[in-house]
Amino acid sequence: MTVLKTSMRNFFAHKGRMALSAVAVLLSVAFVCGTLVFTDTMNTTFDKLFQATASDVTVSAKGSSDTGQTTSRTGKPPVIPASVIGKIRGAHGVKSAEGTVFSTSVTVVDGDKDKLSPSSGAPTIVGSWNGNDARTMKITTGAAPKGPDEVMVDADTADKHHLKLGDDIGLISAVGTRHARVSGIAAFKVTNPGAAIFYLDTKTAQRALVGESGVYTNVNVTAAQGVSDAQLKKDVLAALGHAYKVQTAKEVADANQKSVQSFLNVMKYAMLGFAGIAFLVGIFLIINTFSMLVAQRTREIGLMRAIGSSRKQVNRSVLLEALLLGVIGSALGVAAGVGIAVGLMKLIGQMGMHLSTDDLTVAWTTPALGLLLGVVVTVLAAYLPARRAGKISPMAALRDAGTPADAKAGIVRAVVGLVLTGAGGWSLYVAATADKATTGSGWLGLGVVLTLIGFVVIGPVLAGGLVRVLGVVILRIFGPVGRMAERNALRNPRRTGATGAALMIGLALVACLSVVGSSMVASATDQLDKTVGTDFIISPDNEQLIKADEVAAVKSVPGLARVTEYRPTSAAFTTPDGKTLEKTDITGADPSYATDLRTKTVAGDLKDAYLPDSMSVHEKFAEDHGIHLGSRITVAFQNGTTAAHLTVRAITSDDTVIDKGAMYTSVATMAKYVPAGRMPLNQLLFASAEDGQQAAAYKALKTALHDYPELTVRDQTDYKKALKDQIGQLLNMIYGLLALAIIVAVLGVVNTLALSVVERTREIGLMRAIGLSRRQLRRMIRLESVVIAVFGALLGLGLGMGWGATAQKLLALQGLKVLEIPWPTIIAVFVGSAFVGLFAALIPAFRAGRMNVLNAIATE
Repeated sequence: MTVLKTSMRNFFAHKGRMALSAVAVLLSVAFVCGTLVFTDTMNTTFDKLFQATASDVTVSAKGSSDTGQTTSRTGKPPVIPASVIGKIRGAHGVKSAEGTVFSTSVTVVDGDKDKLSPSSGAPTIVGSWNGNDARTMKITTGAAPKGPDEVMVDADTADKHHLKLGDDIGLISAVGTRHARVSGIAAFKVTNPGAAIFYLDTKTAQRALVGESGVYTNVNVTAAQGVSDAQLKKDVLAALGHAYKVQTAKEVADANQKSVQSFLNVMKYAMLGFAGIAFLVGIFLIINTFSMLVAQRTREIGLMRAIGSSRKQVNRSVLLEALLLGVIGSALGVAAGVGIAVGLMKLIGQMGMHLSTDDLTVAWTTPALGLLLGVVVTVLAAYLPARRAGKISPMAALRDAGTPADAKAGIVRAVVGLVLTGAGGWSLYVAATADKATTGSGWLGLGVVLTLIGFVVIGPVLAGGLVRVLGVVILRIFGPVGRMAERNALRNPRRTGATGAALMIGLALVACLSVVGSSMVASATDQLDKTVGTDFIISPDNEQLIKADEVAAVKSVPGLARVTEYRPTSAAFTTPDGKTLEKTDITGADPSYATDLRTKTVAGDLKDAYLPDSMSVHEKFAEDHGIHLGSRITVAFQNGTTAAHLTVRAITSDDTVIDKGAMYTSVATMAKYVPAGRMPLNQLLFASAEDGQQAAAYKALKTALHDYPELTVRDQTDYKKALKDQIGQLLNMIYGLLALAIIVAVLGVVNTLALSVVERTREIGLMRAIGLSRRQLRRMIRLESVVIAVFGALLGLGLGMGWGATAQKLLALQGLKVLEIPWPTIIAVFVGSAFVGLFAALIPAFRAGRMNVLNAIATE
């Protein structure tokens, strides 16, 4: 009981210091709990949606995916004949069966040809209005579509794009473009996570999406009363055989959930990883806090030992304070985590993915995990300071506060730190010289961990040297005040090293990712410059393909020297070693593609691959199957009538990024074996302008394709910008997540300075008594803070650039060979760290300046 009372008294006696450490625990726990609540809520939302929209049993074509449907190379969804419905209705246990048609490969535009697709990446779905949809949707305005010129839209899309009854909508699919007016608006009875949904009547959907009547993409089957979904599936399979895909509602929901789960898991574990980094930084803050509190209470603890307290009691007292800190910080963090989850839901709602707070899911495991993590991490972080407190002897009561540094421990620490750093550096070297990326990535991970731990351990030794150098460069210009700031930072190198290390971790990751991101952009740009020999690339949106009339529109543009078609498909390959490889990708292209993409070959000339009955293979494929120039491969094209016997005329190098692993033949060769009506559509088009006509041709292309909003025209500058923007958005998101760790590190600097000011209360009073002004005192504390922050930045940026350069060597094995150091970012982060130091010192410096001189001198 005495130990508990002592712990409570000490805890509340230093509540201001404890509050900063509690905020670190709170932020880390809040981020973990917020992530779990947010992803659990998303899972709940999708579960409800998939369960509500699935029929008892769904029948679809064998070629459709588990998540609904795929679009074939012809741009149309796989279908089943209407005759199947009669067979299903005759099966035992079937109450009703209804054929439906839908597609996700459609571009929908308004009357101004602006796209109505979601900005969140959610799909655009166009389908037939059916009884299953009527069960999950409520028509709020107008009526369901009843003719070829009517379409109904979901309420969220209508609100977002300000659609109303009678507005014109264009539906662009592989079949063509169909215009309709809005006849109704329907709202989901469950949460719609952001998909844009448009409904046509069944006959119109068949013509608009498939181009023929009497076919469906799905048949929704409802069970008779008392018949389970599993039994219904058996009965339907008995009626149909195994020519079609038959799934229960649970199987459909699970398949859909599995496709969403992969994305959610990546997001969840990435965010938890950043929360772990914040926890790691928080550990330094807690260790620093308790170490300084123990040092300041040396005489007090010595007196406790003198009057009979045992080592275990002193140790237990400090750990109880940590337990209180962990419990309070974690409890507040769990509550804050729910708030963060709601905030993330609102944020993602601004991006177009709607999540309702009605589906907010807080599993019991979330607060339990948050409390457990927060308390365990806090107590473990306080163990070393508590152990040190237990070693204080009763004789310490007779000395001034503070304990002398252990020289032997400092030497051991330096040796261990050097060994770990050396081992980490060697691991990074092995990673940089690895022949395979898979091998090198393991060494890279080991090197990152070892160098990070090594720098943390050796931090106090580095602090002694670097702070002196920074003192000469930064502090000496401020005269005596600057020298005092330098000596204060050097007074306790262990504390300075730990505080700098907290900031180092976040900045090292920022530097590493900046180097990797910049190198990826520079490498891809270099690849584009070296290999792409075309002026313009025309690509469709929403996983669509390019139709014949669109190809004709591009070819009619004046000022173009050539237009190259690019038609990927799949085929069954029978190789010279006797193996048959199903669903192997092969691309049919015009001979000019050899000029549009300057692909290196290890044997032969790529232009020869476009000769009649010829092809190319890539290097690894040739090695795996004993293929050389002149080898013949039997190729059965998808939708082909007869198998082709193609001669290998070129073997392409795998040392590339663009079209790596592709195999080519000519469009003419493909057309020889695939009927015209079944030929795969173009995935891309490449166009090159006549000499000196690039600007005019670019403008003409934009004009010619104005009536085809599903197509995007880019020149090489546009492509480079799009690539840079994509990587930049990813990095900005990562920097935002790393900001949490940096905020915790800043709290660590604030806490260190605040405790340091308390520790030096008498000293500050004496300096003020002999003439140091308040302004000089505040400046001294600010300069000390700046030096600590810059010290951490130097370690972090140097370490991060080393990690990034090593990672780039591994990327070079994948073809990304350019190393680029983003000096503007590195310099901005370095300068920003100095401002972080200034900001962190504001409160401690203000409090030091307000001290009463006489009271400070009288402090024991």
